[in-house]
Amino acid sequence: MRVLIVKVSSLGDIIHTLPAITDARRARPDIVFDWVVEENFVEVPSWHPAVDRVIPVAFRRWRKKPFRSLGGIEFKKFKDDIKREHYDLVIDAQGLIKSGFISRLSRGLTVGLSDSTVREPLATLFYNKVYSVPKTEHAVDRVRQLFSRALQYEYNPRTIDYGVSQDIIADQTASAVKANGATNDAKQVVFLHGTTWATKHWPVDFWCTLAQHAASAGFEVLLPWGDEAERSRADHIAQITGATVLPKLSLSGLATQLASVSGVIAVDTGLGHLAA
Repeated sequence: MRVLIVKVSSLGDIIHTLPAITDARRARPDIVFDWVVEENFVEVPSWHPAVDRVIPVAFRRWRKKPFRSLGGIEFKKFKDDIKREHYDLVIDAQGLIKSGFISRLSRGLTVGLSDSTVREPLATLFYNKVYSVPKTEHAVDRVRQLFSRALQYEYNPRTIDYGVSQDIIADQTASAVKANGATNDAKQVVFLHGTTWATKHWPVDFWCTLAQHAASAGFEVLLPWGDEAERSRADHIAQITGATVLPKLSLSGLATQLASVSGVIAVDTGLGHLAA
């Protein structure tokens, strides 16, 4: 059985989908997943051994010039990729109009959440079948319940397994980690100080104070970054506290780094979900 997952972003939402894949593989050992995801996050689905093919999409980039992009070669290639297989089922795990649109570009029965429980009710216009899962449930549980009902197996909320293969991540990052100098020391703590929304940021002075406390307790503070604003913040914290600014790492490289330290402190960010 081959199933297409449409969950394009963001990082935290993508990570929230992994336990549902583990559930499905345990209930249906023959199942194989393909996954449509934003190009910046293509590494994450491949960490799960039940995912066969990752299909990148670039809606975040295409929406800057929608008419030119949707009529261009790159979008045509994406449509060809998503139509390559005839899927037994297509699950829109995102619940947005754009993810519903992507779902219907594929070949297969398309399912998603009902109009009363989905994030954007108009997305249901693209579905062949819908399921109701209360909005009051946690995001992880909502996706797990959607998968269990769509694939017809019993949902067990008492167990959870993200199914991430450390071996797969290690294989993806072995050379890069060595070249970039990622470290492996139990007396280290990573500060995940970057997040997309300004309202979720923690004041830099607070990070500096916390880094000084960590250093006093004998920990080396590691500061990753993903863009120039985050690099500037990391440099500022490092200059004041003596913390270490990491080289720019891929998501897989950062996952390897997070797995090797004794602790992670994060704002509300997808990388915080990854660390957990």
